[in-house]
Amino acid sequence: MGARCSKFSLCWWPSHIKSNLHDLSDNDDGGKNEKDQWVGFNEYTWDQLKVATSGFSPENIVSEHGEKAPNVVYKGRLEDDRLVAVKRFNKSAWPDSRQFLEEARAVGQLRNERLANLVGCCCEGEERLLVAEFMPHETLSKHLFHWETQPMKWAMRLRVALYLAQALDYCSSRGRALYHDLNAYRILFDEDANPRLSCFGLMKNSRDGRSYSTNLAFTPPEYLRTGRITPESVVYSFGTLLLDLLSGKHIPPSHALDLIRGKNFSLLMDSCLEGHFSNDDGTEIVRLASRCLQYEPRERPNAKSLVLSYVLMGIPDGNVSSKETVSLTPFGEACSRRDLTAIHEILDKVGYKDDEDVANELSFQMWTNQIQETLNSKNLGDTAFRARDFSTAIDYYTQFIDVGTMVSPTVYARRCLCYLMNDMPQEALGDAMQAQSVSPTWPTAFYLQAAALFSLGMDNDAQESLKDGTILETRKHRN
Repeated sequence: MGARCSKFSLCWWPSHIKSNLHDLSDNDDGGKNEKDQWVGFNEYTWDQLKVATSGFSPENIVSEHGEKAPNVVYKGRLEDDRLVAVKRFNKSAWPDSRQFLEEARAVGQLRNERLANLVGCCCEGEERLLVAEFMPHETLSKHLFHWETQPMKWAMRLRVALYLAQALDYCSSRGRALYHDLNAYRILFDEDANPRLSCFGLMKNSRDGRSYSTNLAFTPPEYLRTGRITPESVVYSFGTLLLDLLSGKHIPPSHALDLIRGKNFSLLMDSCLEGHFSNDDGTEIVRLASRCLQYEPRERPNAKSLVLSYVLMGIPDGNVSSKETVSLTPFGEACSRRDLTAIHEILDKVGYKDDEDVANELSFQMWTNQIQETLNSKNLGDTAFRARDFSTAIDYYTQFIDVGTMVSPTVYARRCLCYLMNDMPQEALGDAMQAQSVSPTWPTAFYLQAAALFSLGMDNDAQESLKDGTILETRKHRN
């Protein structure tokens, strides 16, 4: 693991900090509270930041690669005695001052407990600087890779994963889904030993610069093809960080995926953690990492579903025991990101097999023409559904439902998707709730409710529906 330095050992931290390494519920507000210490976004003068950093003294450099870094980060102290991190860009990085200010101000609007928040900037002459909250306890890279007497504990690794997912979800919800070069250097620890995501990665290192500076073996495959970063690229980088947390090494994703496919999980896990975590937890983290590292971007989970993966929490949630922790299924993930095409493909593939678990009260006293006509309506609806003629499918499924002779939760689910495809989320929500009424323990009904609620802008309710669906899916999986 390279050189280890006791300076960065977790056992050096004060006892009140070390206690946070074990209890994930301490001060865990899900990242919803705003930071009160910093109000607004300030534009500092060059002289102010020069004084704060003692003339940009080399002794105040805190960036990992020192003065050799293209954009150097300094520790500084403002006139009001607050500590800050000051990122000084290369003079050619942002030639357009207006564009730099617009980007900085946009990032500066974010305020969250999971971020090392951006609190100001400076734009004078050729100088471009960012000012952020200072995190006193170094980076994840130093604590994970360069320890001497005590490795990072499993509970803290879980906390890092969860808090990072919450930070990415928050940024995405505020229109800043792109994060540039997400890696172990971007995770910082605050005064209470809580991991924070550096706000610096929410801006490029230059107006036209590359988004990734790490080894190409760790960059998302689509970035290598196009040179462009997408929200799915950020999830891929999250997957590489999960590998870091699992292995205690910066292991190339291709090698890790080979081990995962060969079920050689033991070779992937950090030997220092042996006996300190459950095999179920380790397996679920491996599973989530492999899904984040899928070659096709659309097959990866989104930030919201990462937060909903209970395994990241390492603690029971609600009525779910710690042994019932699983990630969202592909269908749940498709609903969480409102990928209607993926939802359609899965519903079409699954067909009506879930109806077998529903105790339908059917009138089979005699085979009448009415029953035959009802079945014909369903079959015609299915044909239109497969052909993606969703308006026609709605008409035929409505005929089937209105007759009332037969009850099918799958028909409600399919008509729900048809409504979503026709931008009718309120009607879609009604059908998803009808599906739940017919089959109260059917996860699909809850997942579709989440998709409809997201479309209606009711994100909190949607997350609760995803959570309920996941609980049911977990229990079904265990049984």
